Amino acid sequence: MSLAKFNEQFANLVRLAIDLTKSAEADALLVMVEGPVDWEQLKKRTGGQKVILAGDSLAELEGAKAAGFETVVLNMPDAPISEKLTQALLESVADDILDEGADVVAVYSAFDAGKGTGQIDSLSFLRLDEHLSRLTARDLRKLETQVPLDTLKIMLDLAVAIGREGREGKAVGTMFVVGDHRTVLESSRPIGFDPVYGYKRKERNLRDPRVREAVKEIAPLDGAFVVSADGTVLAACQLLETGVTAGITVSKGLGTRHWAAAAITKKTKAIALVVSESNGTVRLFQNGEVVLRVEPFRRAMTWKEFDPESPHGAISEDDRR
Repeated sequence: MSLAKFNEQFANLVRLAIDLTKSAEADALLVMVEGPVDWEQLKKRTGGQKVILAGDSLAELEGAKAAGFETVVLNMPDAPISEKLTQALLESVADDILDEGADVVAVYSAFDAGKGTGQIDSLSFLRLDEHLSRLTARDLRKLETQVPLDTLKIMLDLAVAIGREGREGKAVGTMFVVGDHRTVLESSRPIGFDPVYGYKRKERNLRDPRVREAVKEIAPLDGAFVVSADGTVLAACQLLETGVTAGITVSKGLGTRHWAAAAITKKTKAIALVVSESNGTVRLFQNGEVVLRVEPFRRAMTWKEFDPESPHGAISEDDRR
């Protein structure tokens, strides 16, 4: 991959970002890149400030670590820039690159015209305690005591994507139970057909983007997914039968999935992630309680076919809500 041009616009934006970083006493500069740039030139321009580089793949960040930059690989090529920014900040906090209350100046490409061209055109000042809300390093580390952080992040990303996107224009509710899988499977039974049964283990690992997409397709089916700590889907469409009711309190308005998640995490050392069908909110349960709540970004806009008889033409689903 050839180096992207360190053009005058990029240089000027980096200079403004560094000036803002200094004047606001921000903790770091976050640069969202779409391909390798002249890292040495960037290092020279940033003048010793803490710089974090985020890209969608290792190829986009090739040579950055060797040049002395902190790097974050997102693996979110089709996501909106708002989601990429949040994920970059979350990864930075989880990897101890940033403190959970840090202030960050970010430069990135905000417009479709710049997509794929390396044209960085926007600058923002972000306070992590406001931008990430309750999603803090403390929460992540607490959960990591039972499930590895990399598996947890994959599961959380998948659950949020399901909550935000739904499936075929419809809202989807589902549940994942991760970790302590032997004990979990002892307390579960298939509701009916298990769509993951018979596949090789590597064909069921959520680290593979194709597997995550396949899971999105079957997420509307009844029952829970049981996932091992390494991210392998062991069973789907599972009915959880814990027999646990004592010591469980679930907020008013939450349904049977949330009760089941509370019960299975009370009985086992697993973590459960529940996607609410009503609003896409993702709740993480541990030891029978909600320990983390993540509100998804606004759902992507979907369009109906153009109706020439309609005075408004095409109308988005969001406009009809």
